[in-house]
Amino acid sequence: MTELVIIGAGGFARETAQAVRAAGLPLAGHLDDDPALHGVEVDGVPVLGGTERIHELPDASFVVCVGSPRDYASRARVVRRLGLPEHRYATVVHPTAVVSASSVLGPGTVLLAHTVLTAAVRVGRHVAVMPHTVLTHDDEVGDFATLASGVRLGGAARIGRGAYLGAGSLVREGTSVGAWSQVGMGSTVLADVPAGEVWVGAPARRLRAAAPPALEQLTADDDTTLARGVNGR
Repeated sequence: MTELVIIGAGGFARETAQAVRAAGLPLAGHLDDDPALHGVEVDGVPVLGGTERIHELPDASFVVCVGSPRDYASRARVVRRLGLPEHRYATVVHPTAVVSASSVLGPGTVLLAHTVLTAAVRVGRHVAVMPHTVLTHDDEVGDFATLASGVRLGGAARIGRGAYLGAGSLVREGTSVGAWSQVGMGSTVLADVPAGEVWVGAPARRLRAAAPPALEQLTADDDTTLARGVNGR
């Protein structure tokens, strides 16, 4: 089994490191482009240097763990910049997660503690699924999406490429959240959310357009994401 290297050393990266350790997988350390972190340990895991070092690690597997509610498009940008083939990306599943045999996970995806995928759930590439999130039958989650802690998806929900669902948000069965949209924490989505918008409240309503990084990513994805539909596959 090859050693795993985590891209990033912030909160999500640190959580992923603990999931890797809990799963008993070999962890080499972090790569982060903040020079102040180089050579230090974060929660006992060394920061080996910047992302330029990926070419010095030909036998390692990687997982990209960057992003925040303020810039949830950053993971997609980093993956594009690194230019690694898909087989170089690991999929990390915390041992307390429950993933049905009929569900599918893409490379680079992370499932943190106590997440549940019930039946025929499809999760794309480089998706971040935070603790205590529940995905029910026939849900589809597009590449680069982020599901914060405690998110609940009803059956056959569709979460678009790069979408961000805030902590504790709920999505009604059969409802879609468009590519690079953001749903505020604690919101209840009862109607389809278009691409590139921020929705908040219970029931959720449009607040404004998404932040510039997300809109720029949506524009960059126009030829693929919108042509393929809300899930962006």
